[in-house]
Amino acid sequence: MTQPLWIFGYGSLIWDPGFAPAETRRARLPGWRRSFCMRSICFRGTPEAPGLVLALDHDPAAECSGLVFRVHDDEAEPVLRELRARELVTNAYLERRLPVLCEDGETVAAITYVIDPEGPQYCALPDEEQARIIAGATGSRGPNRDYLWNTALHLRGHGLPDPWLETLAGRVEELCR
Repeated sequence: MTQPLWIFGYGSLIWDPGFAPAETRRARLPGWRRSFCMRSICFRGTPEAPGLVLALDHDPAAECSGLVFRVHDDEAEPVLRELRARELVTNAYLERRLPVLCEDGETVAAITYVIDPEGPQYCALPDEEQARIIAGATGSRGPNRDYLWNTALHLRGHGLPDPWLETLAGRVEELCR
């Protein structure tokens, strides 16, 4: 018997996993924080005017809340193939299988996409600069601000509001007026 395939979502996977999960649970990942630390040159920006997307940045003192999805056993290979095509398109993320703590107390090993801090798309910007970039960038999947707002909305809807993300979303809204 093989282990079930679990995927941890902390950004767009929360509202657009790209597959129908067999099971969804609220969960948290210790040692990582949700951060707009990845320049987006495809989906939410362009090479000439990069946007920003969320990534997991290693921080031993942090914890990231999100959703963990169990993939139907008979769909594991195609789901993983599609997920890799989506998430590893520019090699900014590193694929890791990390222990995720489900709210029911169970720990599952989940495929998780974390930022490569040595990669050219990694950035650590002040919140105001992040807001300015997010307010103005657009890529092949639409405005960067929609990505931020959808993520904040869906985290809230799952009972996982992120105060930092909410503040950033409010600032971007101000800049877009």
